Amino acid sequence: MPNPNVIPVRDVNIKTKFPVARIKRIMQADEDVGKVAQVTPVIVSKALEMFMVALCDKAADQARQRNSKRITAGHLKKAIAIEEKFDFLAEIIAKIPDAPSAPENPPSAATNSNDDEPEPPKKTRRPRGSGRAKKEESL
Repeated sequence: MPNPNVIPVRDVNIKTKFPVARIKRIMQADEDVGKVAQVTPVIVSKALEMFMVALCDKAADQARQRNSKRITAGHLKKAIAIEEKFDFLAEIIAKIPDAPSAPENPPSAATNSNDDEPEPPKKTRRPRGSGRAKKEESL
């Protein structure tokens, strides 16, 4: 039986790494922190990566439940509110508006509503010759 205190993290290939040198500089900026062992920022970097995977995973679940293709701030807020491990972020998300609730009847494929987001504006082409006028050669 899985441990309820452990957040499952999917096996995800993380392409970005948190900069170890910057983490060390941030840690040393605190007056209460003395010397920082060389391995400490590396471990903090990996912990940040795992935290971000877990948070984004929960937010993606919220987006899927609302038939959305994008994770929004509202989805993150709902994920943080649901997951007890993320309670320390409650003050930060208090200002963010709630995500729209999931529709009772999901839209059919016939309707052109893929998301709860507006369509991007259509690109229009300029007619030929409407661009910048060429300079006339002067002798």
